[in-house]
Amino acid sequence: MNIFGSGVLTLIFFAVILIAYAVRVLREYERGVIFRLGRLVGAKGPGLILLIPIIDKMVKVSLRVVTMDVPEQDVITRDNVTVRVNAVVYFRVMDPVKAVVAVEDFLYATSMISQTTLRAVLGQEELDTLLSERDKVNEQLQIIIDEDTEPWGIKVTKVEVKNVDLPQEMQRAIAKQAEAERERRAKIIHAEGEMQAASKLRQAADEIAKQPSAMQLRFLQTLTEIATEKNSTIVLPVPIDLIDSFVKSRSKQELT
Repeated sequence: MNIFGSGVLTLIFFAVILIAYAVRVLREYERGVIFRLGRLVGAKGPGLILLIPIIDKMVKVSLRVVTMDVPEQDVITRDNVTVRVNAVVYFRVMDPVKAVVAVEDFLYATSMISQTTLRAVLGQEELDTLLSERDKVNEQLQIIIDEDTEPWGIKVTKVEVKNVDLPQEMQRAIAKQAEAERERRAKIIHAEGEMQAASKLRQAADEIAKQPSAMQLRFLQTLTEIATEKNSTIVLPVPIDLIDSFVKSRSKQELT
């Protein structure tokens, strides 16, 4: 009886192991690529998956977006400046069968193709383009890496160049260039202001020339402003027009 009971327990134990091997549960973002005796059956999931023990083998693949950090690379730009750059690549598996069958390790392969593409693309750009047109470079990287990984069933959704480290001497040169650019803009703005002020003064002089009495009114206004100041000595400039009108009135009085 003990031997019979032990045999039953052994059978139950092996049955549980076989059931545990045969029954798999995949999450919503997972797919299982099934191989039967080495031959591809296809991708299944999500949910409950039944496998034939010993005969079937399943490779689990995640369909979620993968964020991959591309290590720093030494890149020589088109204008012979050595910089260190790194990037981040966002991609996801679109075809789990290709991701398993077409490439041995799609994560490693995508990382390697991203590093080589980063060096190749940035090496064709000048430093100013790399610093000022980052979006254009990112788009170009995304297109190239996506084309290279498409046979593996992978879709590259976004590539971002994170840091561009410049040599110390290049940083100082860029700082001097930026300072010179700011000084140039300041001088241009100052010159434009002087030109506008001169134009307004010319227009004011033309208006006053049309009405000579406007100069007298302006003179009286100036006297009013000076009177509000607490000054011990006040110098009053007398316009020639006032003297001229005074001389003419005295001449008329003498003639009469």
